[in-house]
Amino acid sequence: MKAIQIFDPALCCPTGVCGTQVDQALVVAAADFDWARQQGAAIERYNLAQQPLAFAENAAVKGFLERSGQEALPLVLVDGEVALAGRYPTRSELARWAGLTAQQDASGCCSGGRCC
Repeated sequence: MKAIQIFDPALCCPTGVCGTQVDQALVVAAADFDWARQQGAAIERYNLAQQPLAFAENAAVKGFLERSGQEALPLVLVDGEVALAGRYPTRSELARWAGLTAQQDASGCCSGGRCC
């Protein structure tokens, strides 16, 4: 199975629920990451504010940040190669990278109302 690494910008809370403010994109992404992990995917997340060394010690991430800046995060690596930047992956992208089948919910969509 492929290793998926997600390099998040400096987030106060990676779940998307911070006090009274809700970042729906982060809520959906967190649910999709949890789903993929439950299916056996190897996913690691790194937060710039909490784990800056993970960013500095990874050549691909360091080069990306030097070229694009932290405003271009999140960055997703699959087996060490850049797979996506600037947004979180969809459930179907995670499934494809991890070799999983994306399950649809009762509405016929994957997660958060985003159809595959």
